[in-house]
Amino acid sequence: MNKISNQFSSIEQITDRYLKKDGRSSVSNNAELSFGEILKQKQAVNESSVLKFSKHASQRLQSRNIELSNEQKERLETGAEKAEAKGMRESLVIVDSYSFIVNVPSKTVVTAMDQNESEENIYTNIDGAVIM
Repeated sequence: MNKISNQFSSIEQITDRYLKKDGRSSVSNNAELSFGEILKQKQAVNESSVLKFSKHASQRLQSRNIELSNEQKERLETGAEKAEAKGMRESLVIVDSYSFIVNVPSKTVVTAMDQNESEENIYTNIDGAVIM
């Protein structure tokens, strides 16, 4: 931070240096955008609908030999988006014979299970379910 403040006296100098077309930066494609617009774009990408798997869920997938196809992953993400649209916080998303508990606000799959392995098929601490 001090390094930047010693070299530049304003945000405009930084954007001129790093974001203009004649600059040497690889982000010169964004030269027409202001620093604030670029920041909003980057934040929007980070907050996108990319669904993450918790460490526990990843271990469950591995230990239960569950391998999701790209089509199943897309349906799981769509299910999480639908849960978010309905205001759910902890959702059960069922894709084929697989069940996923999704923490909707953090867009994180908390656990995964194969319905064929579970004898009782009882799910607790959820506020909604999406069947894909």
